[in-house]
Amino acid sequence: MSEQEIKKEIPKTLQSILWSASVKKLDLDSDKNYIIHQVLTYGSLEQIRWLFETYGRKTIKEVFVHKPCSIYTPQSFNFTKNIILNLQNISLNQEQYVKSIY
Repeated sequence: MSEQEIKKEIPKTLQSILWSASVKKLDLDSDKNYIIHQVLTYGSLEQIRWLFETYGRKTIKEVFVHKPCSIYTPQSFNFTKNIILNLQNISLNQEQYVKSIY
């Protein structure tokens, strides 16, 4: 990630989906796994567009595949994996992504 991207601010409009900390205190580089998964799970199309403009498709795919986070519903996992990230040919363990209601 370039120096310019790291200094980019997180829009205040993302605060509602990045609820664990103030967007002013989140760091685009060190908090990228959290930011990427939260926006993929809870973000609007506009917020997802910001995510791709900020991190790029390659970084988002790497985080999604190699740093699973169990916050997705089965539907949001499948939509993110197959539609948003076009990863239908990659086998991923859904249990690592889907939150349990129990």
